[in-house]
Amino acid sequence: MAIAIVDVSQSVEAGLQSAPSGVAFDDDRRHHGREIYRLLAGVDPDDALIVDDAGFDRHVIACILAVSAMEHGTLAERAGLSTVELITLLAQLFPAAPIDSSWLPINGAAAAPEDDEIAMVRDLLAAQRSTDGDVGRWLAAMVARRAMEPNHLWEDLGLRERSELSRLLMRHFAPLASRNVRNMRWKRFFYRMLCEDDGFVMCTTPVCTQCNDFQLCFGEESGESRMAERRREVALQEAATAAM
Repeated sequence: MAIAIVDVSQSVEAGLQSAPSGVAFDDDRRHHGREIYRLLAGVDPDDALIVDDAGFDRHVIACILAVSAMEHGTLAERAGLSTVELITLLAQLFPAAPIDSSWLPINGAAAAPEDDEIAMVRDLLAAQRSTDGDVGRWLAAMVARRAMEPNHLWEDLGLRERSELSRLLMRHFAPLASRNVRNMRWKRFFYRMLCEDDGFVMCTTPVCTQCNDFQLCFGEESGESRMAERRREVALQEAATAAM
């Protein structure tokens, strides 16, 4: 399958289908991650079929792309991929999706400047892969990029709950994930592993329970997913409009 790199003003032509007539997402609609997820996966996020590993991988990547599309900036940069990688991923995992650059911002062939912090986390994950193939490589880059966002990592990946993140990491990065025996928050755990691999001691307190930052490392990571939050906002807006 041929892959085309396109200009900002052009549509993706080779390897990706054009959007159906009437589908024209403006800038505001691009922020509706659930719509993006449905166009990629063909179902609502709540109905995702994740029993088998292939279905779970597609769900995870659709979540990451959907939540990245809710933010400002090009989709490739927000998701942590180059434009070439993004187009290849879409053609390989979502060949039936009606993808068009007029609504999904796959614009700009130039890669974003390399960020040292992202590269460190990406290389940490890539060195501890437990699966072969493109998906694990893509996910190492995507997880590393999304780890730079301010919320819980599972939220910034667009996942429905933290258990999906744990499953993702144990599936694709098992040697690393299996070292998190105390269920430390994943972002904190990544940086702890980076420090230890470089021979540094991250904490001055010898026992975690005696540390003032205990909640930062081991606190609960529950909450409403960003997809569910967006759905609730849309429902409230529709209810308010209907009441007018």
